[in-house]
Amino acid sequence: MEDLILAGDEKLAEIKANQEKWLEERQKIKDRPDKFETVSGMSVNDLYTPLDLKDFDYQKDLGFPGQYPYTRGVQPNMYRGRLWTMRQFAGFGTAKDSNQRYKYLLAKGQTGLSVAFDMPTIMGYDSDHPRSLGEVGRVGVAIDSLQDMETLFSGIPLDKISTSMTINAPAAILWAMYIATGEKQGVRSEQLTGTIQNDLLKEYIAQKSWIFPPEPSLRIITNIFEYACRHVPLWNTISISGYHIREAGSTAVQELAFTLADGFAYVEAGIKAGLNVDDFAPRLSFFFNAHMDFFEEIAKYRAARRIWARHMKEKHGTKNPRSLMLRFHTQTAGCSLTAQQPENNIIRTAFEGLSAVMGGTQSLHTNSMDEVLALPSEKAVEIALRTQQIIAHETGIANVIDPLAGSYFVEALTNKMEEEAEKYFAEIERRGGVLACIEQNFFQQEIADAAYSYQRNIDAKDRIMVGVNEFVNPDEKIEMDLLKIDPQVEKEQVAQIQKLRRERDNLKVNETLDALRRAFQDSENVIPYILDCVRAYATEGEIIQVGREVFGEYREKPVF
Repeated sequence: MEDLILAGDEKLAEIKANQEKWLEERQKIKDRPDKFETVSGMSVNDLYTPLDLKDFDYQKDLGFPGQYPYTRGVQPNMYRGRLWTMRQFAGFGTAKDSNQRYKYLLAKGQTGLSVAFDMPTIMGYDSDHPRSLGEVGRVGVAIDSLQDMETLFSGIPLDKISTSMTINAPAAILWAMYIATGEKQGVRSEQLTGTIQNDLLKEYIAQKSWIFPPEPSLRIITNIFEYACRHVPLWNTISISGYHIREAGSTAVQELAFTLADGFAYVEAGIKAGLNVDDFAPRLSFFFNAHMDFFEEIAKYRAARRIWARHMKEKHGTKNPRSLMLRFHTQTAGCSLTAQQPENNIIRTAFEGLSAVMGGTQSLHTNSMDEVLALPSEKAVEIALRTQQIIAHETGIANVIDPLAGSYFVEALTNKMEEEAEKYFAEIERRGGVLACIEQNFFQQEIADAAYSYQRNIDAKDRIMVGVNEFVNPDEKIEMDLLKIDPQVEKEQVAQIQKLRRERDNLKVNETLDALRRAFQDSENVIPYILDCVRAYATEGEIIQVGREVFGEYREKPVF
C-alpha cells in the first residue's frame, strides 16, 4: 500500500486510466437516494485511490509513531506499551456520595478518576448561596471547601491515582484544594498527577460557565502554568476542550480548528507572561469529542496532532519534543445520545469509543446509556466501563499502532481536515485573534449555524437517527432505574458549610482573603495566596467573591 501511496507519475497515469474505465461501468448503477457526507456535512467520494494522495509525503505527512509530526501517535509503541486511561466522568450529591461511586468504579477496573462538579461549584457559588437553591449536587458533586475535597478522596491515595477535574472559572481554587488534600495525605505536590480543564476561552465560545472577563482569566491560567512548572510538574495544567464546542453544535472541522486556535492563544499568553514555552507547553493537554462518524473522528485526531506539532515547531520554535506532542482525552458524544430507545446508546458509545482508540487517545470516557435522562446509574456506568474494557482486551484494536494509516480515504480525509482548519486559522487571524473573535461572536455564530443545519437535516430525514426520526417505537415505554438526587442532599450540604464557618478560624480566613485581594490587584502569581485561603478553609464562594470585587464579571455582547 505504501508503494501505491508513493506511486510515480507513470503508475498514477495507469491508475487514472483504469479508474476512468471503472467509472464508466460504475455510473450505470444507481446509488441509494441518500446524502453521502460525513456527520459534519463534508461530502465524500465514492472511492479513494492514490490519485487522492498525489502529493502525499510519507515522512512529512505521516512519519512514525512517537516522531514528528506525530500523525500516527505520540508514543512509539502506543497501546502495546500501556493502554489508555479509562476515566469515567462521575460526581453527584455530596462528597461522601461521590467518594463511594469512585471506589465502586475503581473496584470495577477503572484506571483514573474524573470529577464532575455541580453547577454552583462550576459558577463559583457556595451551596448556601441563594443562586444555588435547587442545584446542589444535582449534575455533579458539591464542593464548597477543602473539607469537601478531603471527603471526596478519603481512602483514595493521591500518589497512586490520576485525577481529572472538569472545572474552569474556579479551576485554580479546586486545584488548590486537591493539592492541599494531597498534603493532608502526606503526598507532595511533585507526586500529583492529573488534569484540570481550566479552559476559559471555550467557555466564552460555547459552554458559557464563565465568571471573570477574559484578560484576568488568562492571567490566572498563566499563573497556574508557572506555579505547576515549579511545584506540580507532573500535572496537566489545562485541558483545551473541543468537547463542549462540539456539544454546542459545531462540525468536526470547527471543533478541530477552534480548539487548536484556543491552544495557540494559551501558548501566546504564556509567552507574553514571560514564560519559556518549553517549560509549560509539555503539560498542555486537549479534550476532544468522539461523535458518530467513525472515519471523520479518526481523521480529526490525526490532523490535530500534525497541526499542533507543525505550528509549535515552525511558529513558536519549540525545542522540547514534548511541546510538539498533542496529548488528548476523549469523551463519547453526549449530543449523539437519545432518550428514545436508550439501549441503542450502548452501541453508539461503543463505535465512538472505538474511533477514539483508533485515533490514538490517551484517556477515554464512555457515556452511559441513561445519561440523556439522568446522571448514570451504577448499572449503566458499569456497562460503559465494560465497553472500554472489551475494546481494549477483545477486539485486537490495541495490538497495532495507527491501523488505518495508509488508507486512501483516511489519509485524504486527514489532509482535508487540516486544510479546512487552516482556513479557519487564517480567518481568526484576519479578525484579530481569538479574543477579538469572541468579542465579535464569530465562533458563536459559526457554531449556531452548524447546529441549525444539522437539526434541519434531522427534521427533514436527510440524516437518520435510529429511534428518533426512523425505526421508531410509537408505544415505547422507558423502563429504567434512574439515579435520583435526594433533596436532603442540599440540606445536609448547607448545614455542613454553615457549621464550617462557625468552627474555623475566621480571623485567619479573613487575613488570607485580604492577602489574596492584594495579589489580585498587583501582578504577583496568585496561586500561593489561593492555597493559603484553601488551607484556612475559606470557601470557594468567598475566594471567588474577592475576584469578582477586583475583576468584575463578564457579560457577553448580544448579537441579533
